[in-house]
Amino acid sequence: MQTNIGYLRRIRAAALAALAAGSVLAPQAQSTEPLHPYVSPWKTPWDYEGPRGNDHWADLDPAYAACKGKEQSPIDIRTTQKATLPALRFEYHSGPLQYVINNAHTIRVNYYAPGSGDFLVVGDERYQLTQFHFHRPSEEYVHGKQYDMVLHLMHQTSEGKVAGVAVLLKAGTANRAVQEIWDHMPATEGQNLVNGLDLNPALMLPGNTAAYYMYQGSVTAPPCTEGVTWFVLKTPITVSPEQISAFAKLYPDDVRPLQPLNGRIVKESK
Repeated sequence: MQTNIGYLRRIRAAALAALAAGSVLAPQAQSTEPLHPYVSPWKTPWDYEGPRGNDHWADLDPAYAACKGKEQSPIDIRTTQKATLPALRFEYHSGPLQYVINNAHTIRVNYYAPGSGDFLVVGDERYQLTQFHFHRPSEEYVHGKQYDMVLHLMHQTSEGKVAGVAVLLKAGTANRAVQEIWDHMPATEGQNLVNGLDLNPALMLPGNTAAYYMYQGSVTAPPCTEGVTWFVLKTPITVSPEQISAFAKLYPDDVRPLQPLNGRIVKESK
């Protein structure tokens, strides 16, 4: 009996050893979880119109209190002060995208840590591109004129200063970089993983970036954070009517109403 028990113990020990070895040697299954799972940027939902529209944003959540601030965006650029303004230097390059996002209000591309490596340099300030997104029609007006769409390129310095570049879009020739984004944009809220797509945001800039307007404002959606330096490029780029229509099928009017200047000065490059 002792012999049988000892034999069984040896068999069991060998089996456990084999299982342990298998757990070490077997290849690990690769995770299918996204590196950056989609999470809505907003804890409290909001809309552009209705009971959760712009007039009520500040009341929806204490975090949105700045939406009642005195330096809000967008604005109608009418009266300006001509000034010698620093050149805008765009140090953009081609790089891989991870996701194209539909956040229930626009189509957006985020750049994650360690960062995009794309910079806007203005004088001594060096702002890194953190994300870009679109609105239809343009949120900005220039002398009462609204454009077909606008691209907002958002940047931030290592000290936390924020700069937005508004690129006005008008109907014309298709833009290749915009089309690459459209080819991957989700039809509903969420994100699409992009494989093998390199995109250079410089392809969404006009040839002339020397002419622009500058003013102090805010982000144009909740939480409406102020302290944003806006550079509105005078020269628009073109996108095709089909590209405008493709975005409009998702968001025909994702635009915040114009906000009062409240004494702010808009500077215009000479």
